[in-house]
Amino acid sequence: MATVNRKRNPEISQSRILEAAEQEFAEHGYEGARIDKIVQRAGVSKNLVYHYFGGKDDLFLIVMERMYERMRAHHADLQIKGLPPVEGMERLARHTFRHFVEYPAVISLLNSENLTRAQHVRNSEKLPRLYSTLSDLIGDLLSRGEAEGVFRKGVDPQELYITISSLGYFYLSNRHTLGAIYQTDLSEPDRIAARADHIVEVVLGYLRPPDA
Repeated sequence: MATVNRKRNPEISQSRILEAAEQEFAEHGYEGARIDKIVQRAGVSKNLVYHYFGGKDDLFLIVMERMYERMRAHHADLQIKGLPPVEGMERLARHTFRHFVEYPAVISLLNSENLTRAQHVRNSEKLPRLYSTLSDLIGDLLSRGEAEGVFRKGVDPQELYITISSLGYFYLSNRHTLGAIYQTDLSEPDRIAARADHIVEVVLGYLRPPDA
């Protein structure tokens, strides 16, 4: 009876499948994930998975698009857009890092897709549009910061965002090995808070004009 009810609610069924797929792909990567395991997690029939999402490649792409959409929503463009440049850049840096912290599956999914050399993401029509608006947001902050004399000139928005992401991504993706080497727990709340502050200091320090 439960299966029948889920079939009568396509949105619920699709949501369950996508949540299960995200867990499976995050835990086992694209290569190690299995449709049978996704079906088992979601509590639906295999035919329903293929009906809604096609094969494994299509399903993985949709999972990745949802992940990026969630990440972009976390950047909170509308909140940042009207802020003074320094405050807006600080908020963007903190939001970016916080999303990695709160959704650790992002790290695993990105690692898995990079192993495939982005064979799925490169086929997405959504993602370039999502990140062009982010480049516009960062570009606006940089332009206003230059005009106010608080940011250096000639900073590339894409390069800056890559730097902001890498400062948090590398820390979290390598926290276990780095923690073992330095004999400390990099996942402790105090260490996470300190890392967020460090990211902000590095980014704003770079953006500060040389003669400031």
